[in-house]
Amino acid sequence: MQITIIGAGNMARGIATRALAGGHTVTLTAKDPAKAARLAEELSAQAAGDAAVRTDDDSAVDTAELVVLAVPFAAAKELTTSLGGRLSGKVLVDISNPVGTSLDALVVAPGTSAAEEIAAVAAPGTKVVKAFNTTFATTLVAGQVGGTPLDVFIAGDDEAAREQVAELVTSGGLHAVDVGSLKHARELEGFQLLHMALQIGEGGYGWASTIKLVAP
Repeated sequence: MQITIIGAGNMARGIATRALAGGHTVTLTAKDPAKAARLAEELSAQAAGDAAVRTDDDSAVDTAELVVLAVPFAAAKELTTSLGGRLSGKVLVDISNPVGTSLDALVVAPGTSAAEEIAAVAAPGTKVVKAFNTTFATTLVAGQVGGTPLDVFIAGDDEAAREQVAELVTSGGLHAVDVGSLKHARELEGFQLLHMALQIGEGGYGWASTIKLVAP
């Protein structure tokens, strides 16, 4: 699969690592091209078989099958607006958590979510999917916590788009959990707010924990 990741930070690193493990082609594009180039160079050693990683300007969006917005919520919403019709027909993955700097509240209105706000400004035909917002960057690089593969919760209104994101997840050695329609991004963002709050302070988990669904 041709995957374009917009962003070159820690989450871009983590998602690209999983995509390369799954044999996908990854193109990184970022506001700072030099940072994207450095990340691509670091990740290139992990590309095995048909997998590959490279950098490009935002023209990589046009050739992508799946576009990942590995940026904060406000930037993700702005990018979705500015890219407009170029995203039509593509799967657009929102990984953001719309939280305040103190990690004690969501900044979106009750009854909505970051993913739904992004979908509202997206061009017709853009298939917005919420995923990876409950996984921290360091755990994505490792692919597991305590020897257990990460769960990646996936929400979206287009079933085929959810399946495409699930393919990215499972091919990278993780466990996909399809939670259904995009409105469930509200719950995903809500319980990640709590998960994030638990990372800091005395006795915190140090951004190394994960949320796992365990079935009998």
